[in-house]
Amino acid sequence: MRALENLEPKKVFEYFEDLCCIPHGSGNTKQISDYCVDFARKHSFMFTQDSLNNVIIRKNASVGYENSPTVILQGHLDMVCEKDSSSEIDFLKDGLSLRLDGDFVSASGTTLGGDDGIAVAMALSVLDDETLSHPPLEVLLTTDEETGMYGADGLDASLLKGKLLLNIDSEDEGILTAGCAGGARAEIKKALTFEKSEKTKKIVISGLEGGHSGVEIDKNRHNANKLMLELLRCVPNVKLADISGGAKDNVIPNRCECSVCTDCDLTEIIDAFIKDKYNSADPNLQITVTDGDILPVISEEESRKIIDLICTLPNGVQKMSGQIEGLVQTSLNLGVLKIEKDCLVCTYSVRSSVNSEKYELLNQLQNIADGFGAQFSDHGHYPAWEYRENSHLRDVMVKTFEELYGRKPTVDVIHAGLECGLFCDKIDGLDAVSFGPDLFDIHTVNERLSVSSVQRTYKYLCEILKNLR
Repeated sequence: MRALENLEPKKVFEYFEDLCCIPHGSGNTKQISDYCVDFARKHSFMFTQDSLNNVIIRKNASVGYENSPTVILQGHLDMVCEKDSSSEIDFLKDGLSLRLDGDFVSASGTTLGGDDGIAVAMALSVLDDETLSHPPLEVLLTTDEETGMYGADGLDASLLKGKLLLNIDSEDEGILTAGCAGGARAEIKKALTFEKSEKTKKIVISGLEGGHSGVEIDKNRHNANKLMLELLRCVPNVKLADISGGAKDNVIPNRCECSVCTDCDLTEIIDAFIKDKYNSADPNLQITVTDGDILPVISEEESRKIIDLICTLPNGVQKMSGQIEGLVQTSLNLGVLKIEKDCLVCTYSVRSSVNSEKYELLNQLQNIADGFGAQFSDHGHYPAWEYRENSHLRDVMVKTFEELYGRKPTVDVIHAGLECGLFCDKIDGLDAVSFGPDLFDIHTVNERLSVSSVQRTYKYLCEILKNLR
């Protein structure tokens, strides 16, 4: 028996469970892309699949909507792959193990991929339902959104006719997103020289909340990578042998481990450090020390330079918006820190709703890297999605929401990146709004999707399409 078999809307959860059975981490999207193509063929829909595994599926208007403007339904096929220490999943080959607990769907020991599998499931359900009233539809399913929006960036937008875009990639029911930050990925590399092997101690920072580097960046959660280097700064006579923390630049790392050589007792240093760094956002912070392996180490002088480099580099919220209360305007996240092939690698997600501030922050990173003799590069740029004062689509969605819910929705601009910015840059005059059901703790092993919220949101989506004529 399938875990979600008895849930409604039946087709939505049926397709969602199918998607969860297919490995679909970023960079591994051919199989899930082919699933969507097979769906299109089975239903005799016109479709396009490009070399990046993006898929466009087209459906004619229902009766009475033939002259209505084409609507694009959009979501992304890839998911963030994170797992806890007990999980044996191979994300390249294995599907997820779903579980249902009351109103919530989650995955055992891993991320769920509700971001953005639920969008794909809803879009396929709309295509599959011949009873719905709707304009001409273009379902656009993109790839590698989580690692830089590469599918959307490489999409040939001339294939699309629609000028109205419903992006189903938001995580808060009742919030219509009408703008977002732009961003880029920055990488700093520094060559390392190792000396003779010595006995090491292994330090592990764990128990942090982590989370999405756009959505949770303002919640005062610790970054495990940054925290580790701040701890090492307190340790005298330290020689670094290895360090590893985080797997994705857009995820606040909740764990970091390193191997160091030092002749001092770390117990008092760690106790004082935990006391100093305690905050209510990360009440389960843990730092453990165990005997490590005999490993080649970096000199004390060079280790100190590495520590100073990471501690000098900025991290977290850099500026709040002066126009929208509570909105982060500019931030960065040290998502990945590792030693690889005798090289220190630091990978950042940089975000800003002001393009000039994004580039100023990237310049700051480069200047600091230059000062420490490190190499800097940036890529994966995507533009900010600017708020439209006048939006027919948003007006229809607000009115429809009021009719269904009996209250007004919140119209918001967010700090996280959405593909809408790229689409608005590619398609002149595009009117876009993002929305979605309640998802919690995305990009973490605690990710969960509200069943009742999916039910309401899917009904809302169908009513929006009915009212767009």
